[in-house]
Amino acid sequence: MARQARPIKLKSGNYQVKWDDHTGKRRSATFPTHNLARAGLAKRQADTAAVRSGLAAAPPPRKTFDDLAAAWPTVTADKRSAKFDASRLRVHLMPTFKGVALTDINDERIIAFSAALRALSPQTKKHVLVLLSAMLKHAHRIGWIHRVPLIDMPRIGGMDRNFCYLRTFDEVRRFLAAALEDDEKCYVLYATAVLTGMRQGELAALTWDRVDLDRQLITVDRSFTGPTKSGKVRWVPIVDELLPVLRQWRLKCPLPIVFPNQKGEMHHPKDRVFAEQFHRVLDRAGFERPKGRQRHYVRFHDLRHTFASHFAMRGGDMFRLQKILGHGSIDQTMRYAHLTPEAFAADRGRFSGMVPVGNGLGGEVVELRRKQRG
Repeated sequence: MARQARPIKLKSGNYQVKWDDHTGKRRSATFPTHNLARAGLAKRQADTAAVRSGLAAAPPPRKTFDDLAAAWPTVTADKRSAKFDASRLRVHLMPTFKGVALTDINDERIIAFSAALRALSPQTKKHVLVLLSAMLKHAHRIGWIHRVPLIDMPRIGGMDRNFCYLRTFDEVRRFLAAALEDDEKCYVLYATAVLTGMRQGELAALTWDRVDLDRQLITVDRSFTGPTKSGKVRWVPIVDELLPVLRQWRLKCPLPIVFPNQKGEMHHPKDRVFAEQFHRVLDRAGFERPKGRQRHYVRFHDLRHTFASHFAMRGGDMFRLQKILGHGSIDQTMRYAHLTPEAFAADRGRFSGMVPVGNGLGGEVVELRRKQRG
């Protein structure tokens, strides 16, 4: 039987056209007038011919955001972000994109969605948009869409000039001395945090087989829930000040875990050593709690900032610091470059002799006093 090649009028008064797509599957479409039907058929036949000849890409399959959401858990199964992805999908993405065809998620729809997130904090909004971007990039990678719509990420202000960390060597010494008085295991944990910049979960999951005392290197490849935050392995140097501390602790801690809890197991994120005990040590060290607050502004994570800050202030290379901290971008690491005014003390005389002195400029500065009227 010959294939239909012209519009057919339906009982409804509309006109139907049928054609074979690039895969040979029979397709149909309906138009309100005969002329529109003829034009629509001609376009579809031309598009099909272009795909078959290789002059155009095949149209993506008819997939919705629901299909992408259903496939996403298999993409992130081995990632730390899997449980957070599930929450953001459920709370923020599905209410907006449920049932929407992936090919209909365009720039305009993304702009409207981003505007609807204005009630969220900038950081939360960014997390949601990063997830959406990653999902659409995956859809593009597997051929479900031909183009990833533009997604503008909110700007998250750089770390504030007064972000929390132990600012002087004296503060660090007071803190660690107080930790040693409180509990030896606590002292070793806090000292390792201050002198390596490792994250809380990375310290909790650290085992002795990842600590090479001879080469003075720690292999960081796991955290509370499995992989590190970046999912990558990195190596952190054991500085000379930390080496004897870890050597002595190795003799006293025969368990596989470097910093075990009372049961000899890995600490959990909400354990006292990261919260109540940490603030108790700050009290013992003489750090005052802000008025009206139950805890200090300094958190356990700020020991990581302490390491990075003092590394930068004492002339450490920013690119090496990036590798030690495990930052994906040097921009993250450059937050520590400004630090305190003392960081620039060595630069103040760097251009000595460059500017000529004369004509009343340069030389000694004399204070001028207004003459008293008699």
